[in-house]
Amino acid sequence: MQVNNHTIETIIETSFYNYLEHRIRLRLKSDLSEEPIQDKEFKFQLDNSALSQFIYENQFSPDEIVVLMLALLPHVSPSFVNDILSDFLPHGGDFPEFGGVKGKNHRGVIPTGETALYILAGKDIEYRTYLTEFLLYKSILFKKGIISLEKVPKGEPFLSGKLILSEEHTHLFLTGKELKPQLSQDFPASLISTGLDWDDLVLSTKTLEEVREIENWLDYHMVLMNDWGMENKIKPGYRVLFCGAPGTGKTLTASLLGKHTGKDVYRVDLSMVVSKYIGETEKNLSKLFDKSINQDWILFFDEADSIFGKRTNVRDAHDKYANQEVSYLLQRIEAHPGLIILASNFKNNIDAAFTRRFHNIIEFETPNYEERVALWEKNLPNNISLEASISIEELAKKYSITGANIVNIIQYACLKTIANKKEEIQRKYLLEGVKREYAKEGKSINIVI
Repeated sequence: MQVNNHTIETIIETSFYNYLEHRIRLRLKSDLSEEPIQDKEFKFQLDNSALSQFIYENQFSPDEIVVLMLALLPHVSPSFVNDILSDFLPHGGDFPEFGGVKGKNHRGVIPTGETALYILAGKDIEYRTYLTEFLLYKSILFKKGIISLEKVPKGEPFLSGKLILSEEHTHLFLTGKELKPQLSQDFPASLISTGLDWDDLVLSTKTLEEVREIENWLDYHMVLMNDWGMENKIKPGYRVLFCGAPGTGKTLTASLLGKHTGKDVYRVDLSMVVSKYIGETEKNLSKLFDKSINQDWILFFDEADSIFGKRTNVRDAHDKYANQEVSYLLQRIEAHPGLIILASNFKNNIDAAFTRRFHNIIEFETPNYEERVALWEKNLPNNISLEASISIEELAKKYSITGANIVNIIQYACLKTIANKKEEIQRKYLLEGVKREYAKEGKSINIVI
């Protein structure tokens, strides 16, 4: 702590709020009062609160704790700063060194970057310079987007921007619960999950081995980048294309990768991203990537052809801007530090500029006979038998369908069984389900029910 002319008293156990108040008062006394300054050495009280656990897990320095508490302060105690300032400036008056601004609705002082620097370093220019570099470029508070500085009008000092605590962390500290971003125009993606496990996923051995390579990256990429010193030699992030017919397990695989590595998977709603208006698609994508860049998320672009498709020859202004969208996407994807999965029905639909940048392209093939048998066995209810006139092997042999088709057929047949109060799943219900699935895909099949 950089405060002049002070002595250290006994170590005191205190809360983070009391510590912040002490640091503010100590700084103001050093500048505005002639009283002798007595500093204290603190041991922080840790409890089960989300704030306390967060600070402990990240091992923040005392200076970082001050900055974090300043950013949280307007949400928990609007008059906190005003009450302290009024003790030193009872008649009011301007004190520009302290920084801080008023909000449109918030009546108290909202701390700024200048506020943090003043409390931590006073008028010590060298220490202020050091702190600015440390906080903005080394502390995880800013590196991971936990805190950001509000943008200020052009020409004004950037540190005069408000200290803004991320919405997710504000919610966590106030309620103790993690806030998941919701699908909106500002965040065009929704969280997906699954109750299934790897054993429920039926893929060819080759496909499954390639999926495991992604899991390796999720588990060990930090070791590769940091411990092995590869951070400056390879680009951040991991990019992979899932290609194959609908229903072959692409979405389930993405969900399982998240489930078994403890990462949230967000499926991007491309209907909310793509816009006919020039520049809007890039703006929507920018919101998505800006929100995701400091999070440990998996981004899953389903039916990616609509936005990652092949560039066209430039015939008019629309083609020109469409190609600019692709170029913008390339830049953002290559700079993104996390896992990005694109899913497409056909590999050839994706622009070659993207495919060159994928770490892997994984084919999800239509299941063969053995795989279809496994899919039927895994998805039929365990405690309800089939009518004797039909077998799983027969179904798997006759009908070359996907896992999603099989799940739909089983659901249809089970509901018909329940509705008609049957003890066994009837042959005709399963065949009706098969016929419906073929019809949905515009295929005709001759099935005698």
